[in-house]
Amino acid sequence: MSEDHKKGVSLESVQHFAAGTAGGFAGKVLEYPFDTVKVLLQTQDPFKPSYKGAVDCLIKTYKHVGFFGLYKGLASPLAGASAEVATLFTSYGWIKILLGEENHELSLLELSLAGAGSGVFVAHVLTPVELIKCRLQVQQSTGAVKAAYSSPLDVIRKTIRNDGIKGLYQGHVGTLAREIPGNFAWFGAYETGCYLLTPAGKKKEDLPLWANMIAGAGAGVSYWSAFFPADAVKSQIQTDPAFAKSSFVDVFKHIWRTKGIPGLYAGWAVTCIRAAPSHALVFVVYELMMKLFDRA
Repeated sequence: MSEDHKKGVSLESVQHFAAGTAGGFAGKVLEYPFDTVKVLLQTQDPFKPSYKGAVDCLIKTYKHVGFFGLYKGLASPLAGASAEVATLFTSYGWIKILLGEENHELSLLELSLAGAGSGVFVAHVLTPVELIKCRLQVQQSTGAVKAAYSSPLDVIRKTIRNDGIKGLYQGHVGTLAREIPGNFAWFGAYETGCYLLTPAGKKKEDLPLWANMIAGAGAGVSYWSAFFPADAVKSQIQTDPAFAKSSFVDVFKHIWRTKGIPGLYAGWAVTCIRAAPSHALVFVVYELMMKLFDRA
């Protein structure tokens, strides 16, 4: 690889990272209150549920903590979402190069596999971020006078004190089980949508932003539909001390026995509803940033 080519690849990686950061930031601000609802539905007591459904959860949480309470713990996932999407698009770009993108046009299957590979990288960023987010969301929902954690940094400090660094990676298997198939579906659905919306004789880069929005919305729903139960298991491990030391399989079996299929898919509907617009925004901001970089 020539020196000029190396510089070109490095510059493109920086552009992917910057565009992904902006896209992740925008998407997380839009979707966060609905993410709070998802986590609360997943972690409520199956025998004495606090909420009848997504709407009831949203109303009760709003009454307990107000509008801004729905954004409790946003700082950590906001930084995490920016890092997440930046990592996704950067690693996706690297893997496409490894698959020979520069020598031939990659098939939709190869693009999907590149997405699955990027899921391995991003899981290492997401697990500690989501552990912090979930714990703050669950405690905030009760409106308790004495909260266990005062801030994201307090969650980190107490988790490391009690369980060491590895404590920040409780639920990591669940994150991997969600991210690998999820990003296979995410990038696969987006690239398929773009392919179908690209007129004959045109390229993906020529698509208007509304087309990126449609493909992005489909990608968001596909991501969360790929293996949603993994997210339910992860949330349980990260928020309930009784399952902190349990394996992914054991917690999966517990949810299956106590809640059945509805328990494994608790919060799926509201998640897909918020995923469509938020992931559409992620891809629109990403593509817009990349177009601006190309013009610079």
